Amino acid sequence: MTFKALILDHVDNKVRQTWKDLDDGDLPAGEVTVRVAYSDLNYKDGLILKGQARLVRIYPHIPGIDFSGTVESSDSTDFKPGDEVIATGWGLGERRWGGYTQKARLDANMLVKMPAGLDLKRAMAHGTAGFTAMLAVIALERAGIAADNGDVLVTGAAGGLGSVAVALLAKLGYSVAASTGRQETHEYLKSLGAGTIVDRSELAEPGVRPLEAARWAGVIDTVGGITLARAITQTVAHGALAVCGNAGGNDLKTTVLPLILRGVSLLGIDSNFCPLELRKEAWSRLAADMPADKLDAITTVEPFARLPDLGEAILEGKIRGRTVIDVNA
Repeated sequence: MTFKALILDHVDNKVRQTWKDLDDGDLPAGEVTVRVAYSDLNYKDGLILKGQARLVRIYPHIPGIDFSGTVESSDSTDFKPGDEVIATGWGLGERRWGGYTQKARLDANMLVKMPAGLDLKRAMAHGTAGFTAMLAVIALERAGIAADNGDVLVTGAAGGLGSVAVALLAKLGYSVAASTGRQETHEYLKSLGAGTIVDRSELAEPGVRPLEAARWAGVIDTVGGITLARAITQTVAHGALAVCGNAGGNDLKTTVLPLILRGVSLLGIDSNFCPLELRKEAWSRLAADMPADKLDAITTVEPFARLPDLGEAILEGKIRGRTVIDVNA
């Protein structure tokens, strides 16, 4: 039995996309073979599909940093045929073949069993974006940022990660300030629970003072660059920033003054090599804490064949919320 996959090849210094029929013998070594049901679309997927940022070094390659599916066969005692599983991180779609395929094979330690309250489609409505948002919320909680401490800022709020973060924080009782540069998303963000909309331009210019007026008890930052630098200077005493994105750039020009005069904490969020127990906690929390109606409202399901066009759209900032890819449609 053959199955379809999207293959990237590097030809004449360009990345080319090709649909190919493969069989089990083409799959890499691994303990568990999964019949893939859904993947998704993240900003990193867009970069990989276009061959940008040198995220993939070995071709031919199957992209797709996430997938959900059903175990078809297993050499691991941790999984059996019929188990529903989620795969994110561990270099999936970058250094390892990923989820833009109808069948995948990988090691058991790269899989998480589907928690109660989630299904294959909604797991990919979260994907790496929702998983990272939940890790950021957990990090703020562990840093002592409670719902009654004040406003929590979410930057890049209309994106996939930001959208889930806004909805999660609102469900947990936080007062959410959502930052976006797209006016057409204001009502959308309010529907997710944002109490305040902050225009992206307010954070887009370099600050002139190392300490600005204290505004944010906590921050979930998906942007990096100048936006993060400004948010640091505006965080209240003993506040914390969960840093989980770089859509606005990798550089961070700031001072230590907010850290040593206000006791502000910078919390790095690593969703790629996150330990297994924290992975399980985050997925269980997503199942319990993210309202299903909110998740469904921010999710669009697209067929496999639209991936090339969608990859370009997400890099152009034209994707709102979460996009699930039905690899069998």
